[in-house]
Amino acid sequence: MTFAKEAWPFVLPFVVVRIALLAFGHPRSGAAALVLAVLILLFFRNPHRHFVGDAGAVLAPADGKVLVVDELEDPAVGPGRYLRVVTFLSVFDVHVQRSPAAGEVVVSRLARGRKVAAFRPDAGTVNEQHLTVLETPAGRRIGVRQIAGLVARRVVSYLEVGQNVERGQMLGVIKFGSRVDLLVPAEGYRVRVRVGDRVANGATVMAEALPTPTAGVPDEEPEP
Repeated sequence: MTFAKEAWPFVLPFVVVRIALLAFGHPRSGAAALVLAVLILLFFRNPHRHFVGDAGAVLAPADGKVLVVDELEDPAVGPGRYLRVVTFLSVFDVHVQRSPAAGEVVVSRLARGRKVAAFRPDAGTVNEQHLTVLETPAGRRIGVRQIAGLVARRVVSYLEVGQNVERGQMLGVIKFGSRVDLLVPAEGYRVRVRVGDRVANGATVMAEALPTPTAGVPDEEPEP
């Protein structure tokens, strides 16, 4: 297991405090500082995961619990209607996000905003968030919206427009409790999870592409 680099500005001060407390003869306070450092470090854990399965499967971008599965329009992602899967991340979940599919980054946009509780219905419109849109080799657009929560202070994205990414590649991190929305085209995809399911980034199949219908071969003309 590794840890996101964003952890260290939060963790290292507690390590320094622990060393100082031990030096001045306060072992119990030093132990408390160490516990806090470890707990904060766990927020940024990045477990190694490898998915073996259908190349067209769309994987979970985040760890957490599925709160909403619905259908809507989202012009910021692209034209048409999208299936949306909302995942809530508690402070105990992994807070690193991964790319749900392979493709080219066509949108990478941060929107400043408030920091209301991530489970509130309006969090997706009023909170600070970062939208990443991938265009798959098949020309489909898949969106990932990282949304800050009540405790989260910042959304970080690692991807830039024009960058080609692989499925499961690191996408970003949200510092502490938050929410992540996955959007896939309503036409051509089927959601595989339900409200209440627990999902894991880079491992859980969230949606799958439907088979492309093949045109029937016309019967041959009968011989005269």
